[in-house]
Amino acid sequence: MTPLEIFAQGCVIPAHPLALTADRRLDEKRQKAVGRYYAASGAGGLAVGVHTTQFPIHDNGMLKPVLEIAIEAAHEARRPMAMIAGVQGNVAQAVREAEQARALGYHLALLRPAPGNDDEMIARATAVGEVLPVVGFYLQPAVGGQILSRQFWQRFAALDCVAGIKIAPFDRYRTLDVLNGVARSDRAERVALYTGNDNNFIGDLLSPYPLDTGSGTVELRFVGGLLGQFAVWTKRAVELLDSAKRANAGDNAALRDLMRIDGPFTDANAALFDVANNFHGCIAGINEILARQGLLAGRWCLDPHEDLSPGQAAEIDRVTRSYPHLTDDAFVAEHLDRWLR
Repeated sequence: MTPLEIFAQGCVIPAHPLALTADRRLDEKRQKAVGRYYAASGAGGLAVGVHTTQFPIHDNGMLKPVLEIAIEAAHEARRPMAMIAGVQGNVAQAVREAEQARALGYHLALLRPAPGNDDEMIARATAVGEVLPVVGFYLQPAVGGQILSRQFWQRFAALDCVAGIKIAPFDRYRTLDVLNGVARSDRAERVALYTGNDNNFIGDLLSPYPLDTGSGTVELRFVGGLLGQFAVWTKRAVELLDSAKRANAGDNAALRDLMRIDGPFTDANAALFDVANNFHGCIAGINEILARQGLLAGRWCLDPHEDLSPGQAAEIDRVTRSYPHLTDDAFVAEHLDRWLR
């Protein structure tokens, strides 16, 4: 399959973090190691330059080297992977970033929401879509997103350049707004739906959504996950998506197993994403897991004030101790030296 076919079929796509040294410079060796880890885990693609990669890299000169390192790691896997570049800013910046990503070999552009009315956002998506197929992004307001209507998502999904949508409002009502918009767009079969709802991704992957369009019923499903949660314990995430596909095909044992771990995964995600403090430590929480595994040298973020919240480390201790079956620590330990070479 081609990378675009892999994306359309559905896969695990980790939101790639940023590896930094203690003085907050790019740690190229560990940045490559993390990409190698995702490829070895069986991820179907990588999303780079997104929220988990830290949005400031778009303005501090790090974007291009980070994109380059990720695609080098993907090429080492010697199999097709769907490479997604996050793009942001006004029309000129977003188009420029998409052109840079295309030149480096990326296949899709994940479009960060920007201020503006619906017409302006549709025009921006259309302009980027002339460079690369577009993946929409419903980002939750707590980390910089905005509320978007069903009507917007219907117009967005109707664009020929739209290949998929990452739905991550962390809100069931707003998730349904996107789904209803897509269902009414007349392009539902051409828009791959990816859950970004880290608090409910198992439910998203298992649920059919029959939606009344006014001229009939369209049933939609999420085909995969593009998640910060999948930036850690990625081998386990690949196994989970495989189980979800088997459950949706009628495997009741797989369904029961997934329902048993739905609650534990939500609990673990609450600790990693620092829900108790309105997601302040969500990136640091992801980095903390990767640092504990040895993939990162530390949990440093570009902003020195962006760190774990008080009590968050203890919560991470608790969930990793309580749910060792959710992790892939043994897999990482087995291959870490090779990935760091």
